[in-house]
Amino acid sequence: MAAKAAKAAKADGEAVEARTLAFVESPVQLLNVLEWAHTSGASRLTLVVLPPHDPMTRGQLRRMVELARDEGIAVQWEEAREGALAPVKTVGSLLGELRRARRVVIGDPFSRYVQLLLTLTAARSVVVVDDGTATMEFVSQLARGERFVRWHRKGAGGPRALLFAPFAHRARRRLTPSSGSSGPSGSSGRRVEIFSSMPVEAPPGVTVTANDFAWTRARFGPPRLTKGTDLVGTSLVETGVVDMERYLEAVASLARTHGATRYFAHRRESSDKLQRVTAATGLEIVRPDLPLELVARRGPIGRTILSFPSTVVHTLPLALAGTPVTVAVCEVDPAWLTANASPRAEGFLSGVTGSARGARRLDSVPATPGAGAAGA
Repeated sequence: MAAKAAKAAKADGEAVEARTLAFVESPVQLLNVLEWAHTSGASRLTLVVLPPHDPMTRGQLRRMVELARDEGIAVQWEEAREGALAPVKTVGSLLGELRRARRVVIGDPFSRYVQLLLTLTAARSVVVVDDGTATMEFVSQLARGERFVRWHRKGAGGPRALLFAPFAHRARRRLTPSSGSSGPSGSSGRRVEIFSSMPVEAPPGVTVTANDFAWTRARFGPPRLTKGTDLVGTSLVETGVVDMERYLEAVASLARTHGATRYFAHRRESSDKLQRVTAATGLEIVRPDLPLELVARRGPIGRTILSFPSTVVHTLPLALAGTPVTVAVCEVDPAWLTANASPRAEGFLSGVTGSARGARRLDSVPATPGAGAAGA
């Protein structure tokens, strides 16, 4: 009887493992699913990619899919945004797997697409992996019982948000842990885990597991180092948080003060903006084909990496642990913020900078009149 019970338990464990479903919409999310699988030992999972439209993100996602398949992970590429009927087709193709899944892994709890999919699964275990610094805001809102709103969004979100509100409410329940009334240790309840490299505190009932980029460090590097300084771009202009001219002035001042030679573009930065960066600074623009954590770990990379408040000031020190690379973060001066920036923007960006434990902190750079005018 004991042997039979052990065999049944093993079969149940394998079934749970085989029914892990992960949804990603960005290269960073996919990287962090790989890190989670490496840390948890969850080698048997199905990864569903829901790509956006922009070419840079799609290109990086395709390269990350190759790495995932190299790790033995099954991948489904779903064109979930190609036309009005695409969401219906995608949901229809995933419905069976959603119902069978025992555990769901997501990268962006703010995504309406992901929130919709969460309402269709009965999975009792949900894992949230990092989608950058947004994880910090997600954890805060979860702990306070607030509705999920991206930190850079201003206002309530308009009519579409109102129509989607019932789905968002149900998704929020899926992301709130609960204890079951039957089974040992509340096994019938909802279990929520956050797998993060961000400095977050676990809300009640939530498990937080640290992501130290063990897979990245084992798979790549150590990198070859250059003698120069590299500067990391940001999408703060694209999200309407920082004024374009102030941003160009700040980049020019940083490049001049620290002798930067290369500018690693964020995947969402526009070509027009990058042309202006080159015209104003002379920096070489690098369009990474993978998340910067992997690019830096493979090298070549500068001995100093400069960044504005962003995810990489938390992740690069972990990915580059054991190397002599210094990561430095520059404050965003409140004067750089646009009139349309969310009231939460200043405090959030300051928190990203102040909580970056492995990065050297720089003061905000003084604006140089006319520095951003070249190429205008």
